[in-house]
Amino acid sequence: MNGFLYGVALQWKLDIRSKSLLVTCYIVPLIFFLLVGGIFTSVMPEMKSTLIQSMIVMIVSMGALIGVPPSLVETYRSDVKKVYQANGVPLYLGLITMFFSAFVHLMISCVIILLLAPILFEATLPVQLPFLFLALAIYIMVSLSIGSVLGLLVKNQAKLTMIAQLVFLPSIMLSGIMFPIDLLPNFLKNVGRMFPASWGYRLMLDHGFCFENLWYLIFVFCVAVTVCGILLKKQR
Repeated sequence: MNGFLYGVALQWKLDIRSKSLLVTCYIVPLIFFLLVGGIFTSVMPEMKSTLIQSMIVMIVSMGALIGVPPSLVETYRSDVKKVYQANGVPLYLGLITMFFSAFVHLMISCVIILLLAPILFEATLPVQLPFLFLALAIYIMVSLSIGSVLGLLVKNQAKLTMIAQLVFLPSIMLSGIMFPIDLLPNFLKNVGRMFPASWGYRLMLDHGFCFENLWYLIFVFCVAVTVCGILLKKQR
């Protein structure tokens, strides 16, 4: 129990000092929301009905895929790992505390979007708010699990940045949040379905919470958790 509390306290201190987390979970996504939200709703007024879900996918994808992996590298490729070991803290606890910490940060950012979008851009609030938050929680967990795999798998920061971008950009461009996915050729539609962003987006739409949109996210999460367990064993 003492080890768990120590890990939680240490993680919060690292979060406060982490510029990467601040930029990717708050500053850049919120600036993107303020700039692009107005453009989207002006050029395509019909996007007011899905603006909230689109911006949420953007925030979660950026925070989980670009913000979390570098923080994991800082933890498991630096003296922080030795601090965990010296204090008898299991190595997996660092991942768990960072996972829950990032989950809270991303949820806060998404709530900010949910509150501001109707005021600033006359966006339509989702009809089924409880299902929206449930879908959001699932999508955050799946995205963070993928980010955790990247952070544990790639040791070099430069390579990690490049790989994270290669996962992030198609997730956003091919998910349907920027423009209707029906405009894409069939090949790109199929590529887009490989990324959880398109599934999470559909899951958060009104009346979109169903097993048809949920099964792939569950599958990806289970695979990512298994891979993280294997990678953590190699850390010892």
